[in-house]
Amino acid sequence: MEFVILSVVILLVAVLAVGFYLLRPGRGSGGGAPTDEQAPPSASIDEILPGGATGSDTLEAERPAPPPRAGDTVVPEAPVETPPPSAGRLVRLRARLARSQSTFGRSLLNLLSRDVLTDDDWDEIEDTLITADVGVTPAAQIVADLRTQVKVLGTRDLVEVRSMLKDELVKQIDTGMDRTLRTDGGGRPAVLMVVGVNGTGKTTTCGKLGRVLVGDGRTVVLGAADTFRAAAADQLETWGSRVGASVVRGQEGTDPASVAFDAVARGIADSADTVIVDTAGRLHTKTGLMDELGKVKRVIEKQAPVDEVLLVLDATTGQNGLRQARVFAEAVAVTGIVLTKLDGTAKGGIVIAVQRELGVPVKLVGLGEGPDDLAPFETDAFVDAILGDA
Repeated sequence: MEFVILSVVILLVAVLAVGFYLLRPGRGSGGGAPTDEQAPPSASIDEILPGGATGSDTLEAERPAPPPRAGDTVVPEAPVETPPPSAGRLVRLRARLARSQSTFGRSLLNLLSRDVLTDDDWDEIEDTLITADVGVTPAAQIVADLRTQVKVLGTRDLVEVRSMLKDELVKQIDTGMDRTLRTDGGGRPAVLMVVGVNGTGKTTTCGKLGRVLVGDGRTVVLGAADTFRAAAADQLETWGSRVGASVVRGQEGTDPASVAFDAVARGIADSADTVIVDTAGRLHTKTGLMDELGKVKRVIEKQAPVDEVLLVLDATTGQNGLRQARVFAEAVAVTGIVLTKLDGTAKGGIVIAVQRELGVPVKLVGLGEGPDDLAPFETDAFVDAILGDA
């Protein structure tokens, strides 16, 4: 009996020992609660997601933004630049213009300062003017006036020659046309429409013009109505973001007239001072595309009149640029000319020729690839740069 009791006690002790071993923390299928040594270091949600963001916030932030739709406004991100004002820009860029035009001015001054001017000399002077894209009729008029003055004055020094030539060039360029850029809509946004053929620097001109106006303290909306070239809208958006101008754009292939309409609507809603509408470049020989340009203008005018139609011309194209200008002027009633690339191989006389051809003033000139190389045209500063110092 005692043996049986002892066996039972030993068995119970063994069962309890096995049970204790199986049920101790960290063992068994339940895993139990971890001990202090096994527990991972605690971390707050702020440390895991900086700024207190939740997991859903992070996913939302990483999710790419949907592409813009027609009429969407692209809001620029800070910081923005403060461009210089328009006043005095051409004077500041005079050296750049002088470098590209010095041959023209120097040739004329050297010819006119000769002690005796023969008929051949006068023919050479006229040829020099024509080569500089002045045009045949204006060149003949300048030579006739200079010959009269030389007969009256007789012997001339270089300073007198320069003064005479400057007066004649100023007379041909400054014909009394108003060069003011109409950017005051009188209680509504002024609407500027920019047109031209491919490759003249139209979109870049829109961006630079936006900088000019922002530098003068105006608020600007840019309308990316060149919907045939996706890069044009991206380029315009970059220009706008630099200076704090909103950009209205649409999907590639969107009707350009609808984007122009939405841009003007945004300008009215935001009480902007000026809306600049970029249009797709088009060959002046393509009748359908020229008709479309007229449609864009008509659609804009359902909300507000178009204050300026600026034709961008590549000054290096010379007389070919005049043929382009005629067709655009017929299609959309051009009010002003923007001459780009005057810092290159362009001849300064194109200013005289294009104004005479269209009866429209040159209002802006582009003198380089820098963001602030677009300047309001000033006759005296332009002629001084062409002629250089006596």
